[in-house]
Amino acid sequence: MPAAEAATLRYRGRELTGSDIEFIRQLIAAHPAESRSGLSVKLCEAWQLKQPNGMLRDMVCRGMLLMLDRAGAIQLPPARGNYDPGVQRRKRPEAVVPDNRPVEGPLSRLLPIEIEQVRRTPREALFNSLMEQYHYLRYERPVGEHLKYLLSVDGQAIACAAWSSAPRHLGARDRFIGWSSEARRRNVSLIAYNSRFLILPDAVTFC
Repeated sequence: MPAAEAATLRYRGRELTGSDIEFIRQLIAAHPAESRSGLSVKLCEAWQLKQPNGMLRDMVCRGMLLMLDRAGAIQLPPARGNYDPGVQRRKRPEAVVPDNRPVEGPLSRLLPIEIEQVRRTPREALFNSLMEQYHYLRYERPVGEHLKYLLSVDGQAIACAAWSSAPRHLGARDRFIGWSSEARRRNVSLIAYNSRFLILPDAVTFC
């Protein structure tokens, strides 16, 4: 047995047994022409590794395969090109010219402020562009499950906010809350992080 299998291998809280590793080896052997990305998808489908919305946990699975490869437990095919599973290279959002007319007046006249969830809608491009242009950290795709909101007055965007799912393992957080391992497993899906918040400069003035 390889040294890597003598100790228990774990990834994101999942214990990988000898049977798991042997299954992955057989999967790789059965698809010799498949890329690392393709193997990841096939493993997700075989093990039903899915997010709550039904999408495959492809990036999580790729990270697990890379960890096993580096530990000597499996042998992945050579990487194609310069792709790094840990750094997904994406084009920066294209500039979208927002409606820059100042929103002015008493708060009572401006209400109600519309809060619109725009992920996977035609308005998502505007959200991404506003973050890229005006947020000091620029736009970065939120990690894991996430939601994107535009706040608008009379259809004109005045603010953006993004929420992401919480990391499963964060010792400082768990100790502060007083969570045991069981409490974390039971409750971590109920936490969301406000990963980006932006009030557009000079967008709104309350009189």
